[in-house]
Amino acid sequence: MTDKVFPELHVLDGAMSNELEARGVDTNDALWTAKALIDNIQAVYDVHKAYFQSGAQLVLTNTYQANVQAFQKIGYSKKQAETLISIAVLAAKKARDDHEQETGKKDLLVAGTIGPYGAYLADGNEYRGEYLLNEAQYLDFHLPRLETILKQEPDCIALETQPKLSEPLALLRWLEENASDMPVYVSFTLLDEETLSDGTSLAKAIKEVSKYRQVFAVGINCIAPKLVDKALKVMRKNTKKQIIIYPNLGATYDPTTKTWTKVDKSFDFARALKRWHLAGADIIGGCCTTGPAEIKQIADYFDDLEDVEQVKE
Repeated sequence: MTDKVFPELHVLDGAMSNELEARGVDTNDALWTAKALIDNIQAVYDVHKAYFQSGAQLVLTNTYQANVQAFQKIGYSKKQAETLISIAVLAAKKARDDHEQETGKKDLLVAGTIGPYGAYLADGNEYRGEYLLNEAQYLDFHLPRLETILKQEPDCIALETQPKLSEPLALLRWLEENASDMPVYVSFTLLDEETLSDGTSLAKAIKEVSKYRQVFAVGINCIAPKLVDKALKVMRKNTKKQIIIYPNLGATYDPTTKTWTKVDKSFDFARALKRWHLAGADIIGGCCTTGPAEIKQIADYFDDLEDVEQVKE
């Protein structure tokens, strides 16, 4: 089992959906961003590249909603679905490799993303957790995608946007037995500052996933910024792992149109991220409605912080 950490990792990427839409990809589809894997892989590559250029140290593969069952539902074979999932990982790795070659930067990472069963339902259930599967059912659903991603050797696995505790625990138990050297992070969605979307205690969830040695970070994502500060206090009290946060910009999700509305344009992301870091967030990024501009703000903040530390030395 691994206890690997990434001590120099601070900057995560931002949303895939907004950036794909800006490049002409229609994500109003049951596949959501995974639709681009079928007909516009160049756009996926371009989004990853844009985030690296903005200072991201870790990008997430476009596999959040790219599960085998979703592709099969629209007529693709299991083999074709696995190929599309593999291509998603390869696109992120190529963007990373190209950026490193062009800039001389090193140690940039790619996370193989595993969204929850609720994302497959395509009705916003990742923000409610109104489903209950047993461990065998979770594995039946997730393993075709997870095993495919693992074959492409990402740097880590992201179990993200999890509205429940039972689901990531099922996957962590499998990973512990079958891929124990693969680093993993787990991030949850929230109902409020102390509660997961399905009503589970955030403190309990953080404690439980932190028991796994291969988990290098735990946290929250795609939640309103107003929830972050108090949630950080809860998480910091209940883990010694790195804490990862990537909120949205306070928007509201419409599961019918698959779009986000009512972004809080008055929200000062740069000011908030400094506060979040000082409160214990080790890795910061952005989720839906964020883009390269927000990621550059995060990268600039940590660059400035590093400069200050070097002056002190």
